[in-house]
Amino acid sequence: MDITSSSAMLLTTIALAIITAVIGKVVRGRKIMVDPVCNRPLPPMISGASIIGILYTFLTKGFREMVHDQYTKLGSVFTISLFGRKITFLIGPEVSSHFYLGLDSEVSHGKTLEFTVPMFGKEFGYAVDFTTRNEQYRMQKDALKPSKLRSHLGPMLQEVEDFFAKWGQHGMVDLKQEVNQLLMLISGRCLLGKEIREMMFDEVLTLFDELFNNGMHPISLLFPYAPTVATRKRDRAHTRLSEMFSNIVRSRKSSKCAEEDVLQNLIDSKYKDGRPTTVAEVTGLMMSLIFAGKHTSSQSSAWTGACLLTHPRWLLAAIEEQEQIIKKYGDHVDYNALQEMDILHRCIKEALRMHTPTTLLLRKVHKNFSTQTKEGFEYEIPRGHIITSLPMLNNYIPSIYKNPNVYDPDRFGPGREEDKAGGKFSYTVFGAGRHACPGETYAYMQIKAIWSHLLRNFELELVPPFPKTNRWMVTNGGAKGKIIVSYKRRLLPRI
Repeated sequence: MDITSSSAMLLTTIALAIITAVIGKVVRGRKIMVDPVCNRPLPPMISGASIIGILYTFLTKGFREMVHDQYTKLGSVFTISLFGRKITFLIGPEVSSHFYLGLDSEVSHGKTLEFTVPMFGKEFGYAVDFTTRNEQYRMQKDALKPSKLRSHLGPMLQEVEDFFAKWGQHGMVDLKQEVNQLLMLISGRCLLGKEIREMMFDEVLTLFDELFNNGMHPISLLFPYAPTVATRKRDRAHTRLSEMFSNIVRSRKSSKCAEEDVLQNLIDSKYKDGRPTTVAEVTGLMMSLIFAGKHTSSQSSAWTGACLLTHPRWLLAAIEEQEQIIKKYGDHVDYNALQEMDILHRCIKEALRMHTPTTLLLRKVHKNFSTQTKEGFEYEIPRGHIITSLPMLNNYIPSIYKNPNVYDPDRFGPGREEDKAGGKFSYTVFGAGRHACPGETYAYMQIKAIWSHLLRNFELELVPPFPKTNRWMVTNGGAKGKIIVSYKRRLLPRI
């Protein structure tokens, strides 16, 4: 989703954050929150008048530069105290273990994702207890296993071919808009099911846009239950989508008609005690999958294109790889062919490193823990702190990634594998540990299906300038503005 970067929106968001903090203090009344006793030093803290300096950097240079400045001055662990809230930043793999592997009783999302409850419903995710939520994530992960994804590739490739068949012999397009539309078509076929794709897709596409755009509005993020225009639009979209999914789920269950799609997998899922999923649970499971996939894959596909088309060496290497795939498999691309597209895979992975869709992750600390930096400094993080991991900075640490500002897919190739050499949490584009994204394989499959087709069938050129990341964005790394690409049809040699 593109959120305007205008100063008005920025100031509104900052103002809302201040109001939220003030309200939080009012609700607590005169109760004084005292940090638990710590046995080790606390991280360096920015507070008081120093806050003015970092806010100035945020306003003039953006969020990433604000945090990077403090990382340079204070090291990989530091705390910002703002309106009584303490946010501790953990930068680099050495200090990230507990963030990704800690038990939910020790570190959890807390209420940071409460805004998702009105979006996905009251029987899924952060509206239910921890045990139920974990089982629901297991169901999603199981539905997206590589062994089950193989059956989706044929329909996925058909959607890709049909979509690009509508392009002319030559022309210009907004790559962001095109891949966003195509990915929703793929989702309609592979995730939502043929009922949605064949009969109700246009309406569903509009409703998902309404749900996500209004559910992710700054006001909705901070005040998810406030009676605003955005929350009312979000709720209307959720209600209508729930009705549509409910009818489909009930129809499939009553007719005992089984389809080969993710929706069917979730309908057939059971909890450990044998209880089947309810209609409302299936609806929430599906909405969250579409939300995550649309957000990640559309941005990743667009950035992959922008990077490839501005680096001739890698564009040529990716095209030559497709020629080799054609020699071996002909025009029939199957799951094994996608798995052999190593150069394209690395090109996508490098685009994700440099332009990660999820720039910031949050947890709340429920139990004190300690962490040690690579320099040997050990700090204790107290209960009550918000801790954050920032892939957008982790992906640019020079000690892990050589020349991190250079697009170099070979860094993930044999003999280098910088992400593995750097440690377990060096590459966290898809999360890690207990909350790793279950859709990573599916995302790569979609992006490869799109770009293998484009490289085989079109000569492409990026119309300058190269897109910029919106520096005001705190939670996603989407490109600012359009990504205009010119195209001309061609066919790679067939043997």
